[in-house]
Amino acid sequence: MTEKSYGGAAPFRKQGKNLKNMEHKSLVNDKNLKTEREMAENDGELDKARVLRAGKIASQLREFVKQIVRPGVPLLEIAEKIESKTAELGGRPAFPVNLSINDVAAHYTPSHDDKTLAHGLLKVDFGVHVDGWIADTAMSFDLENSGENRKLIEAAEKALENAIKIVKSGARLRDIGREIQKTIEAHGAYPIINLSGHSVSHLDLHAGTTIPNYDNESSEIFDEGVYAIEPFATPGNGRVYDGKPSGIYELVSGRNVRSPIARRILDFITEEYYTLPFCSRWIVEKFGQSALFGLKQLEDNGNLHQFEQLIEVSHRNVAQAEHTIIIEKNKVEVTTR
Repeated sequence: MTEKSYGGAAPFRKQGKNLKNMEHKSLVNDKNLKTEREMAENDGELDKARVLRAGKIASQLREFVKQIVRPGVPLLEIAEKIESKTAELGGRPAFPVNLSINDVAAHYTPSHDDKTLAHGLLKVDFGVHVDGWIADTAMSFDLENSGENRKLIEAAEKALENAIKIVKSGARLRDIGREIQKTIEAHGAYPIINLSGHSVSHLDLHAGTTIPNYDNESSEIFDEGVYAIEPFATPGNGRVYDGKPSGIYELVSGRNVRSPIARRILDFITEEYYTLPFCSRWIVEKFGQSALFGLKQLEDNGNLHQFEQLIEVSHRNVAQAEHTIIIEKNKVEVTTR
């Protein structure tokens, strides 16, 4: 699930909505999440075995997605099949499956009553977590037999491949961005410069480091850790803007809310998803239609942040490719391949 950069620096979460470290700790302390944390957090140390397990499941899902994505299949059916298969393989969704079409670059997930059918240039972006350790991956499909779509998909995939070839501990972020930009432009397209890859940590999909899709002239380097690299290619302007609300949320505050249904939903979200993104579809499945009113109350109360769909500014098609990697001192491993 992609990170949107504001001015090339600020993180994916909407400005003003970030949880500070103390808020994270307070939220954790206020709720009983010790079982999952004690299993996987290991005092902040990377649990490589679980990261690799999540990546293996994601890799299997990539093959499954290739089997089920076809023109005319309802997006709701695709999302539910991917999420069900994730559980069958021993993982949990790290975020709602994103199924973004054409100029919608990211953050479209079907609602509980969605009737949209797969068509055009479809991006399938999904994540897996095993006890909070995350794998994030994405792929694009040309569902209209378009030469331009295929060219964009090739540009994004080749950019990802080339970036992975040169990334290592101590490499500069800008050099990865330059390689992505150079590769995409060599295919006659442009990278989307205000979308980026990101570092990943335990129960934190966007953990602080932003990986640019162009040379942003930053001196920041890759440390050891887990990262998702995700180029976007378009023949358009190369930027996105915030569109309609997506129905994808994240928990940003544990503050009290008066409504009984909102309180029940808040407790469920905190126990079930913690700081990972979730969607209205999942909450409606649990609580029924009244959940939509409860979600609105929680959003108005400042408990939740809802992400917007991200739309290419010139309304040209967008392709995406993504893998998660582990960077160690003398080794880089692709977990989702």
